[in-house]
Amino acid sequence: MSTELVLLPLSVMAGALTQRVTGIGFALVCAPLLVLVAGPFEGVLLANLLGLLVSAVVLAAHWRDAQWRRGLLLAVPALVAIPPGAWVARHVPAPQLMVVIGTLVILALGAVVLSERARILRGRGGAVVAGGASGFMNVTAGVGGPAIVLYAVSTSWEHRRFVATFQLFSIVTNCASLLAKGGLPRLPAEALAVSLGGLAVGLLGGQWLARHVDHAAARRLAVGLALAGATFTVVKGALAW
Repeated sequence: MSTELVLLPLSVMAGALTQRVTGIGFALVCAPLLVLVAGPFEGVLLANLLGLLVSAVVLAAHWRDAQWRRGLLLAVPALVAIPPGAWVARHVPAPQLMVVIGTLVILALGAVVLSERARILRGRGGAVVAGGASGFMNVTAGVGGPAIVLYAVSTSWEHRRFVATFQLFSIVTNCASLLAKGGLPRLPAEALAVSLGGLAVGLLGGQWLARHVDHAAARRLAVGLALAGATFTVVKGALAW
């Protein structure tokens, strides 16, 4: 428990700081570490809950830029994909699910890194594919952002409007993911408390950093942290298989 109380707030703080600075990246940074600490089911559930809170805070600051119709176009296929994803999360054994989650994150990170050359999700069809993939990955792995990033790059979505609309999309998908998996994570009260504390510190620090840090550097750091966490998750799951 002492290890959890250290790792949980640190990973949540890093994720919240990253999302406040760049508009995305909360789950990519912290979900692999949350899975390591709390297990694949509860860890992703916690990532969904905290991701919902982060997106609500960021949307409050950028709601005027949100494109509600475009967000709905992405959210509908995501809502369709979440129930089967929740079934997978409930019925796949923990070690295998850890390997699947870690691998999905690694593949998603690779897609984001290569996204400048992966302009494949265009038009309504691209929105349906991106939304569905994002919903499935959000409920199983806690990382719904990469598919939407690919769509944004493919359609040359203006960054300011993308960031605002992504928060709206994230609120919808995280609420649906929590409902599909039975509600709030079942973790000790102190674990939830330190996670919320890390969230608050990360958001406050991110608000300050957003005015001083280079966004490209923040993005590289987020990818590096998430890749390390995902790799450890795959290794831990493979050893316990």
